[in-house]
Amino acid sequence: MNRTLTMDMPDTRRRLDDMAQGVVGKPLNRPEGPLKVSGLATYAHEHPLDGMVHGVLVRAPAVKGTLKKIDPKALDQLEGVLGVFSDERFLRNAAQGGAGKAPVQGVSKIEYVGQPVALVVAETFEQARHAGQNVILSIEAQTAPVEPEAGDVQVEMQDRRGVDQGDLDRAMQEAAVTVDQVYRTAGHHAAAMEPHCSIASWDGDVLTLRGSYQMLNFNVDELADSLGIEPEKVHMLSPYVGGGFGSKLGISPEGVAAAIASRELGRPVCVEMTRQQIFESILRRSESRQRIRLAANEDGTLIGLGHESLVSNLPGERFAEPVPQSTHFLYRGENRRLSLGIARNHRPPAGSVRAPGEAVGMPTLENAMDELAEQLGMDPVELRKKNIPDRHPEKGIPFSSRKYAECLDEGARRFGWENRNKTPSGLREGEWLIGHGMAGASRINMLGKASARVTLNPDGTATVESDMTDLGTGTYAVLTQVCGEMLGLPVSKVATRLGDSDLPHGPGSGGSRGASSSGSAVFLACEDIRIKLCERLGCQEEELTLKDGEAISGNRRVALTDVLAGKPIVGEGTIQPGNTLSETLQAGYGAYFCEVAVNRFTGETRVRRMLGVYAAGRILNEKTARSQCLGGMVWGIGMALTEGLVHDPRDGHIVNRDFAEYHLPVNADVPQLDVVLLDERDDAASPLQSKGIGELGFSGSAGAILNAIYNATGIRVREYPATLDRLLAGEGILG
Repeated sequence: MNRTLTMDMPDTRRRLDDMAQGVVGKPLNRPEGPLKVSGLATYAHEHPLDGMVHGVLVRAPAVKGTLKKIDPKALDQLEGVLGVFSDERFLRNAAQGGAGKAPVQGVSKIEYVGQPVALVVAETFEQARHAGQNVILSIEAQTAPVEPEAGDVQVEMQDRRGVDQGDLDRAMQEAAVTVDQVYRTAGHHAAAMEPHCSIASWDGDVLTLRGSYQMLNFNVDELADSLGIEPEKVHMLSPYVGGGFGSKLGISPEGVAAAIASRELGRPVCVEMTRQQIFESILRRSESRQRIRLAANEDGTLIGLGHESLVSNLPGERFAEPVPQSTHFLYRGENRRLSLGIARNHRPPAGSVRAPGEAVGMPTLENAMDELAEQLGMDPVELRKKNIPDRHPEKGIPFSSRKYAECLDEGARRFGWENRNKTPSGLREGEWLIGHGMAGASRINMLGKASARVTLNPDGTATVESDMTDLGTGTYAVLTQVCGEMLGLPVSKVATRLGDSDLPHGPGSGGSRGASSSGSAVFLACEDIRIKLCERLGCQEEELTLKDGEAISGNRRVALTDVLAGKPIVGEGTIQPGNTLSETLQAGYGAYFCEVAVNRFTGETRVRRMLGVYAAGRILNEKTARSQCLGGMVWGIGMALTEGLVHDPRDGHIVNRDFAEYHLPVNADVPQLDVVLLDERDDAASPLQSKGIGELGFSGSAGAILNAIYNATGIRVREYPATLDRLLAGEGILG
């Protein structure tokens, strides 16, 4: 029997609070950690199959056009080359997250520089790479718009993302204080540590693909649809993923190309993508243009809020970076206008990158709030607290749980906000200008349908099974802990299997919903086992205590191995979203506080200390949750100071397409970071009362740094990242 729960109403039982093992929430190490640090964890590229050969993608050099011919003659004399493959089933670009069907296909129609059009296969990777550089493409080229704000670009408004409530224009005219500014953010790339790779092999008409993917439940359908075969004929394996940040949500070009070539050659084909290829054909985060308007009374009460955004994507792609996602509910203001438009251009394709929407929408909103606080002469923390709405300002629904004010207060207390520099450019240490800034954080919470199977084995151990993936976020640890808590077992007695599409379907790693969704499925499967144990023991489930491998009911204490008597008990659980998602607004909240030093001669900015305080429901593993927040704050430093895609204005190609030129923050850029996790329960979110935290840890963090830069220098930088040239060009005291 599969124990199923649809979240149609809050689950107020809080059963995890009643458990006795005491492992949920603790900062436990990752069970797979020793395998990873010793090199024994098998990633996508590390499967030396018999007879395996290697493929390298060939990419189009034109921004737009028609591929007329591929001439492989130059390869005839090259050693080891097995063939050049080009097929209309090849993918134009990776599938969007959660697509569940083939993305745009075809090699004859070229839409951007770097689009894969062919695959060269050889005995070794080096031979394939050399051959790929010698393939001659005949292309009928065309011109196409590449700049998102150019006059010839078509803009499509996304009505479902917009709202026009009250009269914002009038509110701006009548308000005592207003802000009306345009902010811009650069595009980002996920830049995961592990490059994309797929190894395809066929056994008759059954395809096995070993790859680096985040959402196997969707990826199987995407791959099958791309190839024109039944999903039942596809077996995907992705037990370890070396980072994703959204780049591995959907099936990508190398997987389909590997499968097609493998079938034709009758041998396993491994297609590894170079870093440059990943930057070009795997989904980037769109750049954005955001106009933010705030209208407030003299006491700081917001009466109007506008957030009008423009992003870009290729023709035919439905995804639009949801920039105003948190703006809809974070602050009050009865007169509201929020909109989102997609500029259809021919830069490489855009899609989900960590915290889509909030990653770029939250920092700019928080910059505008800082500007408003300055005009009002008001503490930025108090301004935010004053404008926290009682209910969703547009929908009127309640918040499921919300500790935004508590995050602000706790952060201010721990950081010493009262002792901050309150005068822009008023604090110096030699040639360094010192500034303090803060920003709020929010990120919507999601629950996905998820199933899991748990087996309580006769020897008193347990096995958890799900096709859920772990891309370094701690899934192995969290699911192990939930099972250990529910069944009263030390985590050393629980083994978790992930990343195999033959296992029960999880939600995949995306949208910060993985831990809560898959964890809830494991919770329900364990409840199923507990009920079956009670049938053998003759007691009610609420009366049963499981701890350290023993079952305790009243004065009775029995070893689980004796209850099992040589027979395993299998439990299955399924969680699915219900009415609570539409009847409440579910989100995690946080606050950032930071101190920066800006060199008054060079404009160099150094983040000297930074604090993040978060509330995200029940924390399932303190260590992995903290790590997610630390990583988010590091990304915030990158977004604020160094990180941004650069496109050639002639053809839209990405200029900085590797780690030498795409400037990620390194150790020297990152100070000591502090993370505080507040205790919270959200009964409407899941039976675990937990919410997503991986993307919350990033949302808004860059805004605190730019606010601190203004406090240090008196210069407002409204274009991310705040590079030296933008600071030196500002009106202030630098130079």
